[in-house]
Amino acid sequence: MAKDEPKKKLVGQWRNLHGAIWLIGLAILFWRGSFWPGILILIAISALIQIAIMRFVPNSYVEEVPQTPISSEMPDPPLSLQPFLGTLGEKVVNHPEQLPTNCPRCGAPSRGHEVKWTGPYSADCAFCGANLPLAK
Repeated sequence: MAKDEPKKKLVGQWRNLHGAIWLIGLAILFWRGSFWPGILILIAISALIQIAIMRFVPNSYVEEVPQTPISSEMPDPPLSLQPFLGTLGEKVVNHPEQLPTNCPRCGAPSRGHEVKWTGPYSADCAFCGANLPLAK
């Protein structure tokens, strides 16, 4: 398989058949006690069955979708550090005493260590994201 080709995996009953071959083969190896040559034979049988499935049942494989990260941005710092860190890590002086006691939109309590500070004099509700009006 080339580097550019997407990976393929067995689906449905063909994946179950492949798993059953391994379970039955391992059970026979435990029962007989001949692991060393037996495991090589089991690998060969598994590979041959996989090749046969790939050749005679072309829709038994599905291309895997590559996992891409949701966001390449750095995650937000923990809520306990947000009041102290600005956009570039510099110390920001916030004014939690100017916060309203409850969010005007959702009614949740607004605490200085829980809100998301968007600037020295602006904050967003931790629950609904609404901008909180600060007292002057």
